[in-house]
Amino acid sequence: MVTSTRTAPGHGQPHPPYADSFDEALRTAIRARGLSLDRLHARLAERGIQVSVASLSNWQRGRCRPERAPSLRAVRALEQILGLPRESLVTRLGPPRPRGRWARQVPGALSYRDLCPVPGSVGRLLGQIEQNADGKLEWLGCHERFRVGPDHEERSVHTRLVFRARTDGVDRHVVVHHNERGRLPDVRHGAYCRTGRVRTDPDTGVTAVELLFERPLQRGETYVIEYGFGYREDGPPTDFYQRWFRFPAHAYLLQVQFDPAALPARCYRAWQPNVSTPADHLTELRLSSRHNVHLADTLLRPGIHGIRWEWD
Repeated sequence: MVTSTRTAPGHGQPHPPYADSFDEALRTAIRARGLSLDRLHARLAERGIQVSVASLSNWQRGRCRPERAPSLRAVRALEQILGLPRESLVTRLGPPRPRGRWARQVPGALSYRDLCPVPGSVGRLLGQIEQNADGKLEWLGCHERFRVGPDHEERSVHTRLVFRARTDGVDRHVVVHHNERGRLPDVRHGAYCRTGRVRTDPDTGVTAVELLFERPLQRGETYVIEYGFGYREDGPPTDFYQRWFRFPAHAYLLQVQFDPAALPARCYRAWQPNVSTPADHLTELRLSSRHNVHLADTLLRPGIHGIRWEWD
């Protein structure tokens, strides 16, 4: 699962736009070059690459995406034909959609491309870590505490996860933190696990951390890990916190703690089924006397769940 925090772009200003998706980038490049799909098909064939015109059309419309090795070869050739920088299309694909035995067993499982505004960056980092536990852990519970400082800035987020192994041998989990202005956290910690490989992308503000369990789990065994990200000082300004759930979760509790010197005017629970759908402010949340708000839910469907707030 992935967490994402947005930095406030300024009072009354819209949030920065999401990065182009693969289909948007391909469609824009084709239009800029003035090539028809028939001509692209012919140019690919000249290189010994067979891709139908229908497939090219579906790729640029977002109806499907290339994932297998021959299709990725075609994408790299398209980068050359369209005069694009190397890997500029491939990196926008992100990791493949859930296809493995265990991912297929999870109803409604989503890909990072469905949930993430920077799937290319996430895909590159997860590829470097060689994440192989996809779908092998059942999410029993997730409890998060997000802290906002006196200057409306992100201070820290602490997460506790409870898993149950779907199969023997799973021994790790990879967590990702994203900040939309490229601010990488300078504090990382974990408990009941040890830190493995860490990869970062400063251009997109993505950090991926491999958390190794004390031992490989047996099927049906439960396990708890805790981890956190934070900023020692001068964290980025923020006006929401959200988590990207690729798989269903039995229970989710999110608490947002505000500094008494900087309380929000309004807070909302927000949910999106995917990154392309605008956020729906489901419920206005009441600030407690201890200056925090929370959302608590069970049987969460995959999607983007979080809390947003407005400053005066």
